[in-house]
Amino acid sequence: MASAVDSKSMKFILNTGHAMPAVGLGTYRMRDQAEVLEVVDHALSAGYRMFDTAAVYRNESFLKEAFRILLPRYDLDRDDIFITTKLSPSEHGRPGAIEKAYSASLQNLGTDYIDMYLVHFPGTPKYSIDDKKNTELRHATWESMVELYDRGIVNGIGVSNFTNYHLELLMERNHGVVPAINQVEWHPFYYQMELLDYCKANDIVLQAYCSLGGKSVSNNELLLHPSVTKIAVTLGVTNAQVLLKWALEHNVAIIPKSTNPVHIKQNITLNFDMSPEDMRVLDNLSNKNSVKYAWDPRGVV
Repeated sequence: MASAVDSKSMKFILNTGHAMPAVGLGTYRMRDQAEVLEVVDHALSAGYRMFDTAAVYRNESFLKEAFRILLPRYDLDRDDIFITTKLSPSEHGRPGAIEKAYSASLQNLGTDYIDMYLVHFPGTPKYSIDDKKNTELRHATWESMVELYDRGIVNGIGVSNFTNYHLELLMERNHGVVPAINQVEWHPFYYQMELLDYCKANDIVLQAYCSLGGKSVSNNELLLHPSVTKIAVTLGVTNAQVLLKWALEHNVAIIPKSTNPVHIKQNITLNFDMSPEDMRVLDNLSNKNSVKYAWDPRGVV
């Protein structure tokens, strides 16, 4: 990760050679055209240049319209932003399905290429999590993703919600392309240093979602935790900023989601230092409050 004081300009250099902004905007549950337009407007104004979506979010076409209207307004081109989207788990392994799904996302987003295309989940709804067909479908899916990458029609491919187990199986098959990123739930109540270490050792960038804990499911236990509040007050920043900065300090990329203009700006304004003691306090929160709020890939064979 390149060092930079301004969090708006922080980048991760991917194993593809491309640079990915360290801070992006998540768009989970943004399913209204007017809302997406307003949020993207605030995000571009605040300095965001990375936007994360997925086929299952059903808002790719809303982003297309927002980019069509707003990029010229900010004197930006398509190449000035980084777009990530994800393959639906229901498409795993089916012949021709991955290329068809990718083409649909291209059309929905109104672009000739996607910067990062992810396998959204290691399992598929077709089979129970303990069915070994998940493994074979996952490898078939990755082979198709590699074909897209080798043909040069996607800038990078990666995975989401993969555990060490899933990554190790993928690497053992030696498909020829290592995932550029692994996007997972990551916050002080739930994180796995062994996963981060594995990703670092294999030149895979770890990217966090649910950085604020269970806020998306109306659970503010982490966000309002006394330890988080104490650090925030001392530093003169918000609790959310503390949690986001914690991830960046671990060299983990972030994609905070907000529809609030003030929060959107705050979430990318992370130009402050956290002490080793602050980091230690937050690291230790998982020892007493380990809890996962989102999609759980554990147990998927």
